[in-house]
Amino acid sequence: MSKDKNAETEETEGKGGKKKLMLILLVVVLATAGAGYFFVFKGSGNAAAEEPVAGEVLSLDPIAVNLAGGGYLKIGVTLQFTEEGSSSHEGGLDGSKAQDLVISTFSQANPADVTGARDALKQALKKKIIEAYDGEVMDIYYNQYVTQ
Repeated sequence: MSKDKNAETEETEGKGGKKKLMLILLVVVLATAGAGYFFVFKGSGNAAAEEPVAGEVLSLDPIAVNLAGGGYLKIGVTLQFTEEGSSSHEGGLDGSKAQDLVISTFSQANPADVTGARDALKQALKKKIIEAYDGEVMDIYYNQYVTQ
């Protein structure tokens, strides 16, 4: 009889262990599915909703900037405002902050940087201008870029 009781106890414990394992696996699968849904569907929806809409364009007059290592750069920049940024300026768009940032960014550059790292300097300038205009500018474009 003692053998029968031990066998019954082992069978009952084995079934209980399998139930616990199945329950744990079910919880893990549900948590993974929920996280996957959040990252796939919710993440992509927010990115599309935050995409700025292009507004007005402001072309700044080209300026000549003295470079740090000698020589100069004549540069013209165009600002692409967002639709919200365009509508918030009733008196017209102002490019004075951008002009100042162009001068300060490129006056510290060497002639080799201006010719070799043009895209890196543009990205740095773009970041500074977007921050200065509190996100009202969405992109910048060079419309003139002459070095000597």
